[in-house]
Amino acid sequence: MMTAHSDENINKNAREVNEVAEEPISQRRTRWWVWVLLTLGVIVVSGLLGGWLGYQASLQDRLAEEENQKAVVAATQYQLGVADLAAGRFDSARKRFEYVLSLKPDFPGAMEGLAQAMMGLTLQMTPTATPTPTQEPTPDTRKEEELFAQIQQALLNKDWQTAIDTIEVLRKLNLTYRAVDVDGMYYLALRNLGVKNILEDGLLEVGIYNLTLAERFAPLDVDAQNYRIWARQYLSAASFWGVDWARVVNYFSQIYPALPNLRDGSGMTATERFRIASIKYADQLAAQGQYCEAQLHYENALAIAPDPQVQPTLEAVRNWCANPPGVEPTPTETPTPGTATLPVPSDTPTPETTPTS
Repeated sequence: MMTAHSDENINKNAREVNEVAEEPISQRRTRWWVWVLLTLGVIVVSGLLGGWLGYQASLQDRLAEEENQKAVVAATQYQLGVADLAAGRFDSARKRFEYVLSLKPDFPGAMEGLAQAMMGLTLQMTPTATPTPTQEPTPDTRKEEELFAQIQQALLNKDWQTAIDTIEVLRKLNLTYRAVDVDGMYYLALRNLGVKNILEDGLLEVGIYNLTLAERFAPLDVDAQNYRIWARQYLSAASFWGVDWARVVNYFSQIYPALPNLRDGSGMTATERFRIASIKYADQLAAQGQYCEAQLHYENALAIAPDPQVQPTLEAVRNWCANPPGVEPTPTETPTPGTATLPVPSDTPTPETTPTS
């Protein structure tokens, strides 16, 4: 009996072991295929993502390389155009500058070079008689030819105002006479007169007007545009003179580093206006007890030019900034900012030297 019972138990256990052993094998097989599929999916997605990122990087590199090549070609053609101008090959120079502008519309000096090439072509041209099939008499254009020659000579002499005046006389006499050439000469004269008025003569409003008129004939070059911007900013900053010293200091602090000798009809350069406005603003801050702020602006003014009237005030303000006064400050021998003894510079000090552009 014991033997039969033992055999039965052994067989039962064997069946259970086989069932348990068979179940994990099927599950392991299923799990194995799932992992295989997941791994393949990850590989495929990674490959696609890597390919896309590589394509984007390659595209950016290619675009950057194209821009670099354009810049190199534009710079080379610009230098060749300058050489053509110097050699009197104006038509070749014109083509080169036009090509440069087609690659880089804002390339520095290209627009001005194109204008010079156009002027050179105009000066090389000579009027030719056009045969007419009719019996009408040939118009007498001797007066127009004489005026045209005078304009050419004025441009060569860089006498821009005379060139403009003569162009206006020619237009009143004969509006259609070599209209395209005259327009090009008008642009060149107006552009250069505008720059001269801004940089040399201190006639900012007139210079801005000249450049605006020139812009009707052709786009302004980068230099002329910048000069017009600075002139407008100078006039805007000067409009706050004596009204808001903080704004004046802020505006001229941006103008004078770029064009230190830029000036208006008063003859005061941007540098001198910044210096005086810094003193005025510092006086105002010192009177309000803002000694450390006042010290900064006094130092900015004296960094431009020494001023024996301002130096003692700076020393006093510097002392008050380092040792703020209490309710009853200890008297000192130096003048106290913000009081009646604080030296205040004149509203319209005379510059020590006459600024030149």
